[in-house]
Amino acid sequence: MDVNIIRTDFPIFSNNANYIYFDNAATTFKPKCVLERIKNFYENSTSNIHRGEYLIARENNELFDQTRTSLARLINCKSEEIIFTFNTTQGLNQIAYSFGENLLKSGDVILTTKIEHASSLLPFFRLEKKYGIKIKYIDVEENGSISLDKLKKSINERTKAIVIAHVTNTLGGVRPIKEICKVAHNHNMLVAIDGAQSVPHMPIDVRDLDCDFMVFSGHKMCGPDGVGILFGKYNLLEKMDPLLMGGYMSYRFQTDGTLILKSIPYRFEAGTPNIEGVIGLGAAVDYLMEIGMSNIYRYEQKLRKYLLDRLVNLKNIKVLNQNSDTGPILFSAYGVIALDAASFLSSRGIAVRSGDHCAKTLNEVIKKSSTVRISLYFYNTKDEIDKLVDAISDISVESATGSYF
Repeated sequence: MDVNIIRTDFPIFSNNANYIYFDNAATTFKPKCVLERIKNFYENSTSNIHRGEYLIARENNELFDQTRTSLARLINCKSEEIIFTFNTTQGLNQIAYSFGENLLKSGDVILTTKIEHASSLLPFFRLEKKYGIKIKYIDVEENGSISLDKLKKSINERTKAIVIAHVTNTLGGVRPIKEICKVAHNHNMLVAIDGAQSVPHMPIDVRDLDCDFMVFSGHKMCGPDGVGILFGKYNLLEKMDPLLMGGYMSYRFQTDGTLILKSIPYRFEAGTPNIEGVIGLGAAVDYLMEIGMSNIYRYEQKLRKYLLDRLVNLKNIKVLNQNSDTGPILFSAYGVIALDAASFLSSRGIAVRSGDHCAKTLNEVIKKSSTVRISLYFYNTKDEIDKLVDAISDISVESATGSYF
């Protein structure tokens, strides 16, 4: 894998030569193959899908379905177990809705942690209020992982599900999902995984992990905005009601209330989808698989270690998750609020994220309400990291405040 060749696939680098981007946990750049696929849709082959018998519509049907097939190959599942959503958030809301409507009862318990993304918590807060389902928090390890012993101690006869990230968007760390699933299934629990920060970065095999659900987003893996993916085991999807109702997802409905839904996955895909987004995502998935997810993971791990080894030697910052083995790196600068630190880096042409990272209960664990986050992808380079570290080393109360003036 040659990162210099890879960077030529991304027009943003040639169009913004001095733009150094380390906010890949939020969204990622798009390669030419994705942009060209979308451009071709708008310029040459615009149509709706699954509704027309004319040639362009049939061609778009095929491209749309090819994306589903590519995603199934990427994570090793059946194509009918792939449901298109508009983002990870919608996928998690679909799971929560089905938990409340079909799978759980008042008094049942869902396990999670305090360092999850809002999309993994808020849909289940609603279940707590509306259905009387309880949420219980497992204490996490320093690196964001989950101890199997603590998991086992958190389970009782009313515990029915666990909803967690594979890799969190803050502390990172690859959690032992396969082992967690084994413990959960031994207690007849369901396991729903937020894969937004893992699927784009490493090989994923949902059959091997044995998770019941996994959700992730296209825009975090070089695809367009507005496309999410929900994987669910087929036997569980059969028991679930759709979150959204509308066009295309039914065979027949009548004024007497008769409703016959289409087969899975189509019953979960009401209305006109983000067609160009799904088609563009297909190009992104094929692009990533051509590079190789194992190659991407190995390169990112080397790059992350190089960054971390340099950051921990700086005297003006504290790395908050240096024991985490993958994912984003969080730091705070002594005497400088996170927003000012990020603004100073921006003045040097470097993009990072500051704030609570949509994980507002994280502060209950790390005792900080705001941090700076660095997140890498396979198109970042050591040279960019050198510039980042040099800039971070210059952060001070005076320099960060001065970045506003």
